[in-house]
Formats: sequence, C-alpha cells, structure tokens
Amino acid sequence: MSEIIERAASRPINLWIYLGIPALTAIVLVLLELTSLDMDIARLAYDPGAGQFVGRHSYFLENVLHDRAKQVVIALGVLSFAGFFAAFFIERLKPWKRELGCLVLSMALSTSFVTPVKVVTSVQCPWSLTAFGGQETYSELLSPRPETDKPGRCWPGGHAATGFTLFALFFVFRDRRPRLAKTGLIFAFGLGTVFSVGRMLQGAHFFSHNIWTAVFCWLICLGAYYAVLYRPAGKQHKTVAGDPVSE
Repeated sequence: MSEIIERAASRPINLWIYLGIPALTAIVLVLLELTSLDMDIARLAYDPGAGQFVGRHSYFLENVLHDRAKQVVIALGVLSFAGFFAAFFIERLKPWKRELGCLVLSMALSTSFVTPVKVVTSVQCPWSLTAFGGQETYSELLSPRPETDKPGRCWPGGHAATGFTLFALFFVFRDRRPRLAKTGLIFAFGLGTVFSVGRMLQGAHFFSHNIWTAVFCWLICLGAYYAVLYRPAGKQHKTVAGDPVSE
C-alpha cells in the first residue's frame, strides 16, 4: 500500500518583494540605457596601452572561473536530473521528487533561454566595439543595430546565468528548509556576481547584461516553483509515494 504523507501549505509569497524588486530593477536598467554607465564601467577594466581588457587572456578567469566553474554547475544539473529520476524508485528520495523536478526544470529553463535571446537581440560584446579595440559600433539595447556581418551574441550574460540559475535552490528548500533556502539564495547571488565580474573584466559583457540575467533567472525559478511546488493555504495537501494529492 502506498505511503501517504501530509504536506503543509507553502509559506506565503509576498509578490511586492518577489515580483516588485525584479520589476523595479528592470525599470532602472531601462533608464540606465539613457546614461553611459555601461561604457564607463567597462572602461575601468580596459587597458588602453595594451589595447585590451585586463582579464582578456587571464588563465584563471577563462579556464578556471569560466570553463571549469561552468562544468561544475553542469555536473550539478546532471546530478539533479539523476536524483529526480532515482526518486521514482528510491524510497528515501520519493518525498523530494517534486523538489528535484523543480530544480531540474528551473536550471534547464534559466540556462537554455540565453542563447535564443542572444540571437534575437544581437547585442555586441564590449571587446568587439571600436571603443575597446574592436570593429563593431556600440548601440543601446533598445536601439536599432548597425549593419554588420558579425551580429553580437552578448545579451543577456550566459555565464552569469550559470550562477544565477542556482536561485532554484532557494525555491526548492523554501518550504521545507528555510535556513538552507537562505543559504542557497546567498550562494546563487554570490556565484552569479563573481561570474559576472569575471566576464566583465574580460570584456565579454557590460554591467547591465548580467543584471538583466539575474532578473530573468529569478523570474524563471519563481515561475517553476509556483507551477510545481507552491501549495496555497486553505487546501489539504497529501503526497502519495511522492506525488501530491489535493482535497
């Protein structure tokens, strides 16, 4: 006979925080397009004498912080999928099946959206611009792109998404392990920030590119949580062999 496990309702979601902060951030980012902040920040990492960004050929930034770190996060994604698959058969994992599924879904969506959006937006990387030794012309996010044989592929930030995708950890543990959820949130934000700064030092992205990525990843992880795990108060929730039943 299948084991029935009572599941408590989710903690309330304050939409003013969970959606308000990303919305306000997006508005600020759009307004920043009217300023030169992105270019000014990029210039801080550019060495005119050498004609390149200070981290352009850094072994640590490229091989360790970019390549190896990305592989670690990919490995975490693979392990999450393996755990989700195993939760269909292993008793100890069955109560966590939906959480593992949410983690897999969140990480898949918040990393796979980047490439298609890059193709559509065609934003140039700083290292490709004439202001930084390249051959392409700078254009704001919402302005038309100058004609070129080499469209940009730099908005939003792909490597930043590798870190910010771990916002999923916050939502996965939000209802069951609140302290661990906060740790996951801090870890994801910190890792995404480190990845972002590393790529900025290499000239791969502007400041705003990475902040936009954080906004997108947060909203995707929030949406996955709401669709898969969120259980509003006022209903009785049960899990039969890891699958919820509402009454």
